[in-house]
Amino acid sequence: MGPQHPSTHGVLRMVLKMDGERVVDCDPVVGYLHRSIEKMAENRTFTQVIPVTDRLDYCTSMTSNYVYVLAVEKLADLTPPPRAEYIRVIMTELNRIASHLLWYGTFCLEIGATTPFLYSFRDREKVLDLFESACGARLLYNYIRIGGVSQDINQKFLDRMIEFLDYWEPIIPEYEQLLDENPIFYNRTVGVGTVPLAMCRNYGVSGPNVRAAGVAEDVRRDDPFAVYKELEFDIPVEKESDVFARYRVRMRELRESARILRQCYEKIPTGAFGLPLNYRFKVPPGETYVHIESPRGDIGCYLASSGGDMPWRCKFRTPSFVHIQLFKKLLEGVLIPDIMAICASFDIVLPETDR
Repeated sequence: MGPQHPSTHGVLRMVLKMDGERVVDCDPVVGYLHRSIEKMAENRTFTQVIPVTDRLDYCTSMTSNYVYVLAVEKLADLTPPPRAEYIRVIMTELNRIASHLLWYGTFCLEIGATTPFLYSFRDREKVLDLFESACGARLLYNYIRIGGVSQDINQKFLDRMIEFLDYWEPIIPEYEQLLDENPIFYNRTVGVGTVPLAMCRNYGVSGPNVRAAGVAEDVRRDDPFAVYKELEFDIPVEKESDVFARYRVRMRELRESARILRQCYEKIPTGAFGLPLNYRFKVPPGETYVHIESPRGDIGCYLASSGGDMPWRCKFRTPSFVHIQLFKKLLEGVLIPDIMAICASFDIVLPETDR
């Protein structure tokens, strides 16, 4: 099954053994997009690695920038200015909204619904407009930098953000009305692809996919970074751990991201947006591991320095690579149409799988 893509890249191939229309065995095949990102990082300065991290998960480039930059700052013992910390949270939460809207639209396309895709991409474009005004890019941002961010945001940006939230939050129920009471969607998702909690633990499932199994885990609360300690937000959970539960968790997360953004608007301080650093600054010898919450789950960066201006080793822990391992066990016994609903519900992004 697959790879199926207009340019046959960034895709997952699954070798299936079938008994009629039921799956007997599944062997996921990755590697069609391998770009040696982790090896490339060893031949670039710490700053030059940042644009490379954009390509890890191009749906949430801000998060990929962020986890790497935090690792460098921890190793170099750098503390960004308070304003920079708030800007980073604003950007990553906006990116979470953009990512969940992308997932919502493509998830529905996978199971045969076109209208939700049009709704979600209409509103995702408005988030990308905000990113473009902040850093000039709509996909690969290279915005979060070591010691801060590349450019400050002004009051006009913040006002536009609130204007977007005022428009967008009241129409989140429209996304749900298209699906929640739809009997076709209900039959395709409820009770389908159920992941027992023990399996979630054994495979290291994280993010919305483990919260759909009733576990209130979120790095933003459990191991807080930036200014999340100063912000109030809930961790949405569902108990059924099926495709429908994974959908519901993400719908509720959209509202929590909007809640965080409104608090940042009220609390963001004035001051510097970054530290004045030499482009080829050196990082003391040592090693560290940092993890944060991405829209797909727990993303981490192991970074080692030999005392120069380039990483000695840079290793990423990405949630998509972890979640793909589930498919071999999870798809046993399901029908062919259920494969797409189950795989899409995990929000897999192949570029962060093939590193």
